[in-house]
Amino acid sequence: MSGIAARSSTSFLEPRVALAVSVLLLLGWVGFAKAAQADLEDAAPEEEIEAESCGDCHDEGREDAPIVTPDLIESSVHEDLECEDCHADAEVDLHEQQLDLVACEDCHEDEAEVYVKHGRLAVGTDVDLPSCSDCHGTHEILVSDDEASRVHPLNLPDTCGSCHEDYALTLNHKFLPKHPVETYRESVHGKATSGGRYKAATCNDCHSTDNTAHRILSPGDPESTINHFAIPRTCGRCHEAIEKDYWDGIHGQLTARGETESPVCTHCHGEHRIISPDDPRSPVSPSHVAEATCAPCHESATLNEKYGIPAGRLASFIDSYHGLKSKAGDVSVANCASCHGAHRILPHTDETSSIYVDNLQQTCGECHPGISEEMAQSKIHEIGWTRMSGWPDFFAVMYMIMITVTLFGMLLYIAMDFRRQLGKVLRAEQVRRMTRWELLQHTGLMIAFLVMVVTGFALRFSDAWWATLLFGREGGFPLRNTIHRATGVILVLLSLAHLFYLRGTRGREFLRDVFPSLSDLVQLRQMLRYNLGLSDERPRFGRFGFGEKFEYWALVWGMVIMTVTGTMLWFDNYFVRIVPKGVLDVMLVIHYYEAWLATISILIWHMYSTIFNPAVYPMNPSWLTGKMPVEQYRHEHLGDEVDAGWHL
Repeated sequence: MSGIAARSSTSFLEPRVALAVSVLLLLGWVGFAKAAQADLEDAAPEEEIEAESCGDCHDEGREDAPIVTPDLIESSVHEDLECEDCHADAEVDLHEQQLDLVACEDCHEDEAEVYVKHGRLAVGTDVDLPSCSDCHGTHEILVSDDEASRVHPLNLPDTCGSCHEDYALTLNHKFLPKHPVETYRESVHGKATSGGRYKAATCNDCHSTDNTAHRILSPGDPESTINHFAIPRTCGRCHEAIEKDYWDGIHGQLTARGETESPVCTHCHGEHRIISPDDPRSPVSPSHVAEATCAPCHESATLNEKYGIPAGRLASFIDSYHGLKSKAGDVSVANCASCHGAHRILPHTDETSSIYVDNLQQTCGECHPGISEEMAQSKIHEIGWTRMSGWPDFFAVMYMIMITVTLFGMLLYIAMDFRRQLGKVLRAEQVRRMTRWELLQHTGLMIAFLVMVVTGFALRFSDAWWATLLFGREGGFPLRNTIHRATGVILVLLSLAHLFYLRGTRGREFLRDVFPSLSDLVQLRQMLRYNLGLSDERPRFGRFGFGEKFEYWALVWGMVIMTVTGTMLWFDNYFVRIVPKGVLDVMLVIHYYEAWLATISILIWHMYSTIFNPAVYPMNPSWLTGKMPVEQYRHEHLGDEVDAGWHL
């Protein structure tokens, strides 16, 4: 029984013991948790406290939180929304995680549906694709009618320009054209917009297919508003009457049937920099429309052949009275648009065309009131005897023959008279001016200089008739370069030979006589007084007058300059390694303008003193024979005795 009692006592105590142990463990765990929580609270920074609303941190409450004031929200289009409506993943309690991007498409489904591309960039394919906030902002989003809005017409160029004027972006994505916003500001549209006329075209008006700027397509997309075949309709949104005229005209007809060569609005007016026709810089200004706008197409051999358009229209217009006056700067004289129209341009076979035969009197009468029907039908584009027929052609040919015979006869007579006069000069008593060696130097210099001038300027003026006559229409650059450089080497060798000549007895005398002195200034003053009629006494020059000394030392200066610059330009690949590229650019400028200076000096100063001066006409023959008439010598060099040893 005692065993039974013992077992009963043990069974009774075991549940109580287990319960007591459980209570003790629970109390110990609670105490540990409270102690741990106290330790964590002590270790946390003081500023990390529980926030009751977004404004506690974002309304200038915390330095590390973006500031979003209530005024900013209340003035935006989202004034009725709560923060969590856009930032669903942001709890009121402190959040350190990066919030997800706002899903604007949750509310703006229609806009998100059409915003799948922006030009050549598509959604999900490029990180540079503009997001909603790039154009509209974040919390400060305003309606487009608000002048503070980023998408208000006044501010839209800046908004678009944040990407399209970014050099890195335009270079990476090959945006064309360069600086569209900058050029847009110069246009009639940009100036009208900046002046407060908000109805003027802005970026959205031309580039958006849905008038909200969310569906902007590249020019290659058939649905794009700036696709070649859509441009007239795009411009027609504002210019309805002009669009109708365009579609009625031959250019519009070609565009409508799918011809890619047909001109559209931007071909004539430009794309972003559209300026008024009254501005001389405009391609459709009266002074430029013929050559800058119409000629590129109507002078194209390919297009003329394809569409059966007669060639030479620009040349015949320029030859006409209208063309000559226009080229002279007259903006009131008729140009292409005056006769053919600006937008409703039709061929002469169309009865409604302004140049149809029965309509010419009315067309011409706009500038020439009372013009007769016969005068109105004069061929404007057929000026010139090669395009005439009948009696006009007969008289044109007759006059061409008369002109040719007259010109040949006058030249022949002048040549005969010149030969006779030159013979008299050569038969007169002569005095030696140059020895044979000196004459050889002068002749070599003269020929080399002329070759250098012709071959040098043929590079700059390769389209000139004389350049094409000598080197062909392609410029003959390899041959020209070879002749120019070879002649340059000959000039350098002639200069070295002249230095060798100066070391001799006669050369030293020459250098002494040609060296400048103060007496040259005195003689210059005397000559000026003599030519002005203030003195009757002509100065007495020695072997060389001040003019001849000036020519010689100018030649020395020019030879040094042209040799140095020409050598550096010839071997530019070598010199660019030892001098900055800008130095070679300076050498090119100096070489070109020094050539002009030398050429002008020879043509004016030297030619006058040796040919056109009445005292030496028909010429000073010393460049041919090394001698000159004694009387001519005495007139020029009164201060030097004729029988001096150096000139015998």
